This record gives sequence, C-alpha cells and structure tokens, in this order.
Amino acid sequence: MTDMSYQDGNVLDGPLRELFAVDLSGATGRCASCGRTGPMAGLHVFSHAPGLVARCPACEAVMLRLVRGPDRAWLDLHGATFVEVPMPAEPYLPPR
Repeated sequence: MTDMSYQDGNVLDGPLRELFAVDLSGATGRCASCGRTGPMAGLHVFSHAPGLVARCPACEAVMLRLVRGPDRAWLDLHGATFVEVPMPAEPYLPPR
C-alpha cells in the first residue's frame, strides 16, 4: 500500500452514530485477515473515496467500509470477524 495520510478510527464515530444508537469508538473489533483485536478507534481511516475505508493498523487489510447517500447508508464489515460493542447497563429508551 502506498503511504497516504489517514485519520484514526475516531473519525468513524459521527457517521456510525447516525446508524447506531451507541458510541462505537469504544468498540473492539477483530481483523479477519491477521486476527488482530483492538479498538475501532485505532483503525486507519481513509476518506479519499466516496465513503470511509477503515484499515487494520497491523496488516492494512480493509475492515470496514461506510458510504452515505442522501437517504441511506451502506456499511460493510466483511473484513472484521466481530465488533464487540460496550452497552450501557440500562436499555436505551428514546425520548417521548
């Protein structure tokens, strides 16, 4: 892979928060390519494409792709064997 500048995985927090009701910056993921387990905030995120591409910091394999359109989003986690999300003790109740 060529040396392109990237941002850390914290860049994913806002866009993924639009899809999920939890903060994913504290989530843990495992790379399907090399098996590295670590925080999603530690991924190397590239925004030079139509969406966001997050790569494993160890082997540079793509773990996550997120593309946002005007009325929908596409999330590909094919490169992650799992994403473990810390959940609050109390269930989320939307405001009334």
